[in-house]
Amino acid sequence: MHLINGQHWQLTELIVSPYSFRVGEGTRSDRRIRAMKDHSATAAANPVKHSYTIPCASAFRDAVDKLALRRRVNVGDIARSVLLVVPPETIAAYPDPGEPEPEDRETVILKSGPAEGRPWRRKPRLQVRMAPGYSVEAIRRALAMALALAQGDVRLRVERPGEEVTAAPPPPPPPPPPPPPPSQAEPAFPKVERRRGVREQATAIASANEEIERLRAIINVLSFEPLPGGVMTRADALHILGFPPGATPDRRMVRAKFRMLATIHHPDSNHGNHHRMSQLNQAMEVLAD
Repeated sequence: MHLINGQHWQLTELIVSPYSFRVGEGTRSDRRIRAMKDHSATAAANPVKHSYTIPCASAFRDAVDKLALRRRVNVGDIARSVLLVVPPETIAAYPDPGEPEPEDRETVILKSGPAEGRPWRRKPRLQVRMAPGYSVEAIRRALAMALALAQGDVRLRVERPGEEVTAAPPPPPPPPPPPPPPSQAEPAFPKVERRRGVREQATAIASANEEIERLRAIINVLSFEPLPGGVMTRADALHILGFPPGATPDRRMVRAKFRMLATIHHPDSNHGNHHRMSQLNQAMEVLAD
């Protein structure tokens, strides 16, 4: 029994060996050629995608993002679906939503580069990755058509060539609403007033959020830049605490300035920065000597 098991193990090794001619895979050169062909076929099936920046109104951008979220796809999938199904001449004839108005801008904080941390106002935009060769206007029209299809404003109709399609009869008008009973009293706050109050509250909240973002950007711009070598001299300490060169503040003024800046740059605050707080502490140590 031990001899049979040993022969069986040798036969298995012979079959699975990559250099054996009994498995029908050819020589090593043949396998390399087949691998190169498979790689070429994979590259042809997956063309390089191009990144498009689509400037648009902020309301249009938000509507497209919500549609992509509901369908569990990305924005590129939506644009690609319309561009592949709808004829190009139909898309070209569809109205272009256009670029945003001059007052429609978004504020972003730069994350890198020489202007890191500074605010930058730019046009609202959508990022779309898909095959190259399309214009920004065509992609924007395709996204607008997708929104209209999702909202039921337009329909796609499939017909055979030469087949005459009769228009569907218009739906019957809805029946008039029944009159309210005479005993029903009018509500204290009509629905129109409640809706107006909700809209005004939403507008106020949006304005407050925008003001908060603007103030955060101002704080980032006005905050001192940490010294690369740290606080070494009295002049460095005065600079970190915001005193002019050559100033001779007393201990009370120094402590008041430190407390004010610490409330802003302490890591536990909303605008905290560990590096700036460390240099504030270094400045206090230098001025205390």
